[in-house]
Amino acid sequence: MSLQLFIEQLLNGIQFGFMLFLMSAGLTLIFGVMGLINLAHGSFFMIGAFSASFVAGLTGNFILAILASLIFPALIGIMVEFAIIRKLYERDHLDQVLATFALILLFSEATRYIFGAFPLFLDIPNILQGNILLPGEIVYSKYRLIIIIIGLFIAVGLYFLINRTLLGIQIKAGQNDRQMIRVLGINISRLYTIVFAMGAALAGLAGALIGAIQSVEVGMGEPVLILAFVVIVIGGIGSIKGALIGALLIGVLDTMARLFLPIFFELIMETSQALSLGSSLASMSAYLLMTLVLIFRPTGLFGKK
Repeated sequence: MSLQLFIEQLLNGIQFGFMLFLMSAGLTLIFGVMGLINLAHGSFFMIGAFSASFVAGLTGNFILAILASLIFPALIGIMVEFAIIRKLYERDHLDQVLATFALILLFSEATRYIFGAFPLFLDIPNILQGNILLPGEIVYSKYRLIIIIIGLFIAVGLYFLINRTLLGIQIKAGQNDRQMIRVLGINISRLYTIVFAMGAALAGLAGALIGAIQSVEVGMGEPVLILAFVVIVIGGIGSIKGALIGALLIGVLDTMARLFLPIFFELIMETSQALSLGSSLASMSAYLLMTLVLIFRPTGLFGKK
């Protein structure tokens, strides 16, 4: 196994991790601030991907497509929060799960009705196609490198938003004591709407960025949502730092395991089941890590009791 291949896979894991971070950052804010279990969060990932594909097909402009993946999920998120989600804050988690699961079905069928059952494709702009030569003679995809850079930029932006702005102070206060910020005169309904729209926009951006690598299809957000829940369990509910570290851990672990475990079992086992066993364990790696974290640190790496 060459060093170049190892580093390339490591970068792929980091890229996958930043995509998971965009999903899990909004999800952990929504749960941490609003106490809402939002199973429909993956639908905004799908909406962002379809919005970007549609706008790119109309205009041929990738930048406008990316902007659409932020704006449309955020607007739909605002409408959903106002019409449906707002009524669930004081309900128990079972009601939240049932209502947001119904939203998954609604969004999936509406998307299938509008765009059809066939997958769409989002083309990478010419300037981002091909590879780039990194130090150490590492050849890597330009587009995947751009995803890493965008993820870093958003992570830094969220850090300053949460820790250096008035809105961030209100969000942190909402995580700790919602009743107190009501008493202080802060419009809690507006805060919830902003947080929900922010989470929807980040999920939509993640969908658009990954939609240029794979096909855009109905239901594409649910597998990513499952991993996003794993990320926030590992990182700690309500922690942006935990979401970032957890996402990178899962991204690198999942990518490396899918490459190396089948090879490892093929080397030590001379049976036809070696590759299958390695692939199965690789698929379980993220959940095994979550299990270990729950055993030794139930609140997550950066979560609070």
